[in-house]
Amino acid sequence: MKIIEISNKQGCRARIAVDLGFNCFSFTAVTESGARADVLSAADGFEAGGQPASRSGIPLLFPYPNRIAGGRYSWSGRDYQLTPDQVPFDKAGNAIHGFCMDRPWRIVSQSDSSVTAVFRTSLDAPERLALWPADAEIELTYALHGSCLQSLIAIRNPSDQPLPWGFGTHAYFRLPLSRSSSAGQCTIYAPTSRTWVLQDCLPSGKIQSARVGSDLSSGPAFGGLKLDDIYTEVAANNGEVICRITDPAAKLKVEQRFSAGFREIVAFTPPWAEAVCLEPYTCVTNAINLQQQGIDAGLQVLTPGETWTGRIEIEVLTAE
Repeated sequence: MKIIEISNKQGCRARIAVDLGFNCFSFTAVTESGARADVLSAADGFEAGGQPASRSGIPLLFPYPNRIAGGRYSWSGRDYQLTPDQVPFDKAGNAIHGFCMDRPWRIVSQSDSSVTAVFRTSLDAPERLALWPADAEIELTYALHGSCLQSLIAIRNPSDQPLPWGFGTHAYFRLPLSRSSSAGQCTIYAPTSRTWVLQDCLPSGKIQSARVGSDLSSGPAFGGLKLDDIYTEVAANNGEVICRITDPAAKLKVEQRFSAGFREIVAFTPPWAEAVCLEPYTCVTNAINLQQQGIDAGLQVLTPGETWTGRIEIEVLTAE
């Protein structure tokens, strides 16, 4: 199993499982004041394989994040049916999280503090090529800058056909940020109070106010918080969205910042770990079906040769 570790002079370290979806499953940040925090949650032995690909670190979800209902969709007059023997499925019978989360990526460059890898369906999962309307390529760079883990994403259409796509990350943020503090007292913030109405984890197409107690714009405490929601109408400031996890006892916070091209946030409190997921998505769940029903689901289409770029940063800072 190929594991790459990057580090910087400040003492920050990140470990990436290249053969498990280029998943950054460990990020230890050291602030300028010397405070240390293990930011990500991962199953014991994740890097050795045998653990669910979607339950540790930062799974990368492409060319669709979250679910496609029943694994079925149509595009340009052709019907597609994905099956559980071809791609990951959930227990309800929906295709989930795309083509590259559970496959090896190819390293294209590396330094002490950064690493870049690429995944192209036709080269890295050729048996999945016929499951999507066009070939697709994603390149991602992890780089450490101070106490920040930066991800730079480039999505390309290398084919001669239009490429429908969506992308998201599924970071599991470990709580609390210090052994001397409590997870229940940590607070969770995202600049949104509106959610998609869900039925069996699938959006109906309608939007509503967040459930009582789950309005992330009010910064609720983690204690007792149960989330499995898709937030929308996310507020950006100067082209950037900022989410925050604050540990007041540790006097630390984790900021996740991302470019405004990510228009939804999936928030999830996994029952198997003391963690919270704040997942930036470019589109909503089942977007390839919803968009064709006249619902603005965020599905994007790249013309042949076109590239989309985005950025996500995770930084540990001192909390006032």
